[in-house]
Order: sequence, then C-alpha cells, then structure tokens
Amino acid sequence: MGSLTDSHFDLFDLPQTFAVDPQQLDDAYRTVQAQVHPDRFAAAGDAQKRLAMQWATHANEAYQTLRDPLRRARYILSQRGIDVGAENNTAMEPAFLMQQMEWRENIEDAANAKNIGALEALLDELREEERVRFVKLEALIDSRSDQAASEAVRQLMFIERVAHEIGTQIERLEHA
Repeated sequence: MGSLTDSHFDLFDLPQTFAVDPQQLDDAYRTVQAQVHPDRFAAAGDAQKRLAMQWATHANEAYQTLRDPLRRARYILSQRGIDVGAENNTAMEPAFLMQQMEWRENIEDAANAKNIGALEALLDELREEERVRFVKLEALIDSRSDQAASEAVRQLMFIERVAHEIGTQIERLEHA
C-alpha cells in the first residue's frame, strides 16, 4: 500500500483516465478496505487504530469520488491544477445559457400545470443531454483540453441541479 497522499487512482491501482471500469473499481475498493478496515486493528494500539481509520476514510472518499463521473472529472482537473470554480465562475457559452432559461421556463410551466408527464419528459431530456455531455467530457479530459473540460463540468453541474429540481417537483406533485 502506498501513501495517504497518493492519488485516488494510485490507491486503487487504476489508470488515470476519465473512463473507469466500475467492476475493477469495486474490486480494488474491496481489496483496499479488506487491508485497512478498522475492525482488523481492534486489538492494535491507538496509533495503529488511528492510522487504519485514516486509511479507511481515505479509501471511502477515493471510492466515492471515482465512482461518480462528475466528481471524478473535478478530481482529475484538480490533480492537473485546474479549479473548476463552479462557485464563482458562472461564465458559460450563450447557447447553454439560453438552454438553461428554456429548461427553467418549462419546469415552471409544467409544475404550475401540475403536469407530471411533462416534468418526466423534461427529466428524460436532461438525462440524455447529460449522457451526451459526459461522452464529450471524457474526450476533453483524455485529450487534456482542461479549460474546455472545466466549462463542461460546470454545465453538467447545472444540469444535475436542474434534474434534482425536477425530481423535487415531481415528488411534490405526487404527494399533493
């Protein structure tokens, strides 16, 4: 086992690419957890228990990051010194800004009309848009087009928020 400062990819002995084989990640995670799980160190001294807990926490965080494509993209970019800056960088291409406004208007109209079918159709549209953008994001990251990848991540984060809002609206209408 390496160091607690190793990259998430190194921890699981995975190639540092955007595409991650989910089964390979799961297997590697189980292997690491079997080695560092705190229960294995129940009879050890306090220092060893603390170190085991740190390793287990590191492994959990690495696993959660690598299994989520958006978190994985942000992580890869951060490893390259790129801050996605989603909190303070809202600059996006005009076409995407127009699409955002259209989605928001459609959500509001469907919610006001209590039209769950329209909300579900919009959610399907967003999921398809997300799928297509993840394919493009993979190519951008693997070609090291980091600034374009950073903007793609911000757009995907927005799409994820909008999809969550739609899910909330659907839930609200189903329980009304």
